[in-house]
This record gives sequence, C-alpha cells and structure tokens, in this order.
Amino acid sequence: MKVTASDQLLLSLLRENARASIAEISRRLKLSRTTVQSRIERLEREGVIAGYTVRVNEAAEHGHIRAHIMITVLPKQMASVVDALRAMPEVRALHSVSGAFDLVAMGVAPSVAEMDVLTDRIGAIDGVERTTSSIILSAKFER
Repeated sequence: MKVTASDQLLLSLLRENARASIAEISRRLKLSRTTVQSRIERLEREGVIAGYTVRVNEAAEHGHIRAHIMITVLPKQMASVVDALRAMPEVRALHSVSGAFDLVAMGVAPSVAEMDVLTDRIGAIDGVERTTSSIILSAKFER
C-alpha cells in the first residue's frame, strides 16, 4: 500500500479534523471532491485509515493532571501488564519504547492525589518492576 505525498496531506487534514466536509478538504487540497472522496475510501479500504476517534478539548478536562508514566516490565510479563493497563480508563495511550523503560503510558486524572493513586495502581500490577512519572505542563500541539 503506497501512501503518496498527496495522501499525506490528506491524512494531515483528517488528523486536524476528521469531521471536516469533503468540500472543505477538497478546497484546502485544491482537488475535486470526487478525488478526495475516492482517496479517503482507498485509504480506508487499504487499512491506512484504521478508524476515527474523538479528541476531547482541554477545557472539558480543565484542571486534570496528565502524565507520561514510564514503566519497566519484568521478563515475560508484557502481555498481562498491557491487558491490566488497557482495563484502566485513566490510561489514555500506551506505547512500547526502546531505552531504559519498556512502556510509556499517558495517564489522566482529576487531581494530583488521584494521579498518585493511578501510579500506585500501575506500580502494583503483577509484572511491573518500577515506574517513573513526568507531569505534562502543557501541550504545544497534537495531531
């Protein structure tokens, strides 16, 4: 599945606003509506576009604490740790990474105290060796 430079521009616009109309996208890309519609359908069919999601405005979670929680996992425990983290709604994203840690979770909690509880819960998961957290001060941009 080949993703062209035009496809990349289209994907960038969809990342900004997946609910943008075909007419709006076609105006911004200077392409016909038919071309844009067929490209989106092809990208969905080929699995390049795996789905659409909701990004919640920061104001909706005003005052919530967000943190990157770095996690070291004991050998052969990755699958069970991932399953346990998936079951925690406060964990919004989980990434496998290289380096000193095995996983980085994005945690969101209404207060510092509740973030402390979340990191304790993560640290108590069978197979988690240790955690280190970094509170996010601000997001400069997200796509």
